[in-house]
Amino acid sequence: MLARLLTLQGSYNYETMIGNGLAFAMEPALRLLPGGRNGAAYRDAIARQSRYFNAHPYLAAVAVGALARAELSLEDPARIERFRTASCGPLGSVGDRLVWAAWLPACSATALAAFGLGLSWQAVVLLFLLVYNAGHVALRVWGLYAGWTHGLAVASALGAPLFRQGPSVLTRALAGIAGAAIPLMVARAAGTRPLGVAIIVAVGAAGGLALVQLEGRVAGWRAAIWVLTAFITAGVLVR
Repeated sequence: MLARLLTLQGSYNYETMIGNGLAFAMEPALRLLPGGRNGAAYRDAIARQSRYFNAHPYLAAVAVGALARAELSLEDPARIERFRTASCGPLGSVGDRLVWAAWLPACSATALAAFGLGLSWQAVVLLFLLVYNAGHVALRVWGLYAGWTHGLAVASALGAPLFRQGPSVLTRALAGIAGAAIPLMVARAAGTRPLGVAIIVAVGAAGGLALVQLEGRVAGWRAAIWVLTAFITAGVLVR
């Protein structure tokens, strides 16, 4: 089940979202239902768990463990369906705040700081992959264990300090890491030339001011594409 959680989004679609992946992840446990893979209980459970489900892909492990435990405990199908519906929102919002808004940016800032300290790009990529994947795999392991242990009463596990305080702690850490990474990156990009440092700082300040003035009118991904295009163009011209 843990290995299958890594493929949770492989069957993502706009009709059931990750519902098919959810059923695929818990399928090994459902084989233990009365009658095995050829039994009516197994077929009913697979059909029930393949329906619409939308949550953060990492914290969906909580639902996988809880729902598998509920199915094997022969809980009332109506109760199982209510749990599936009610868990989408909390597992989605908590996962977004913890992972997309805190853990991923913190890992990215750490990698940038490492680059500024002189690590090669290969070492920087390896560092990012190791740190980020260690976090999300640990989150999946915990989620599957918590869901299987608590069953449909797993909501109490989401009140753990990791989820109540984790996002704010990681956000503060991110601010500190980014504050160290930016000057290190500027120094490495400009070398020891004061003019180069001044130009980079001026461009960065102008870009930050522009983003503040355009807040709410320009999507972040569009601004990122503009910056990326500018860097690629500058790299081609320099070559």
